[in-house]
Amino acid sequence: MQKAIIGKKVGMTQIFDESGKVIPVTVIEAGPCVVTQKKTAEKDGYSAVQLGYEEVKESKLSKPELGHLKKAEVAAMRHLKEFKLEKADEMNVGDVIKADAFAAGDHVDVTGISKGHGYQGVIKRHGAGRTPTSHGGGPVHRHAGSMGSCSDPSRIFKGKIGAGQMGVEQVTVQNLDVVKVDAELNMIVVRGAIPGPKGGLVYVKNTVKTIRVAKGEAGTSVNPQKASARMNPQKASARNR
Repeated sequence: MQKAIIGKKVGMTQIFDESGKVIPVTVIEAGPCVVTQKKTAEKDGYSAVQLGYEEVKESKLSKPELGHLKKAEVAAMRHLKEFKLEKADEMNVGDVIKADAFAAGDHVDVTGISKGHGYQGVIKRHGAGRTPTSHGGGPVHRHAGSMGSCSDPSRIFKGKIGAGQMGVEQVTVQNLDVVKVDAELNMIVVRGAIPGPKGGLVYVKNTVKTIRVAKGEAGTSVNPQKASARMNPQKASARNR
């Protein structure tokens, strides 16, 4: 991981690119974050930094949390998160990370807690189908239905879909490209949607996906057995050679 930052989801909107096409984007209030702890390979066995986000009154924190931050000589922070960064050894406690750590064109992964939907049935939670609603179906059209065998194995296997709590889970959306960065407003604008409600806490970090560079347009083939290589004046590929 090269870089990371903590922020809040502001909401979604849309902007227009240079060609006039509309782009759905999500605005993230990212940082500023302070390095509150540094892990080293010699002392801890790995390299990482702990970032703190959003200053808060000292009375809002527990004594262990407050003592941890006072030892680092930083202000009281509401949120703490550790990241294993490649350049963690070059960072020191007290360093500030702002939104300009990212730039337009970067690809990021955004992690957040999804919206809660309460207790839901199998249709809304898992997309299950209903039973036929014709006469005689009974009041079980949206029920889970049969769960499998009875005497053997006399139980329900783990992972079987069923009703239960929906949402409030950690979700990561990968490979979103950064459209705009405003360091003065601590704003990062990414294309597409991210998990969580407005005001929800999110972690932004560079993507783990391999970014493939788009190749140029396909040219004419040099293979005489292919149609694109035959000198047919009616073909555009032949006229352009």
